Amino acid sequence: MATDQLSGPNLTPAKSRANRNIALALAAFVLLMLGAAYAAVPLYQLFCQVTGFGGTTQRADGNPKGIIDREMTVRFDANIDGGLNWTVLAAKPVTDKIGTVETVVFKARNNSDRAVSGTAVFNVTPEQTGIYFNKIECFCFTEQTLKPGEAVEMPVTFFVDPDIAQNGDLDTVKNITLSYTFYPEGT
Repeated sequence: MATDQLSGPNLTPAKSRANRNIALALAAFVLLMLGAAYAAVPLYQLFCQVTGFGGTTQRADGNPKGIIDREMTVRFDANIDGGLNWTVLAAKPVTDKIGTVETVVFKARNNSDRAVSGTAVFNVTPEQTGIYFNKIECFCFTEQTLKPGEAVEMPVTFFVDPDIAQNGDLDTVKNITLSYTFYPEGT
């Protein structure tokens, strides 16, 4: 009569410890992967903010280091998710010397018969300019709630960092586009 090597009474203490160690290692691996999944989004956002990766702009607390003679045109774009019943008009383009602080205004209207909250995500193109595009104030920093039929002006105060002139790869860039996509809160 053959005995099953995997049944309880036939396991040696060494095999039992080895199986327990493998099970603990697999459980630790699963917990590590679960933790990494939860940390991925905030870590990626931090990475993008620090490096400007993917056209992520910077947040500035104050004015730029100076103004340089080179001009840059900043264009603006607004897109609305289908679940948000708003109309948003982008600001008009601005051309000025790099380092100049500018304030532009987006206009938004809630087209629904109820109060609606929305948020805006943003990026700039060309993506390599994101690290040089600094926002001092922006409606995108907070959730916006519009009453039924309400129309509001939403300002953005920004500057292009003069350090852009130190990046030879961006010498030919004359235009930056700041693009917002508006989503209903909670999506």
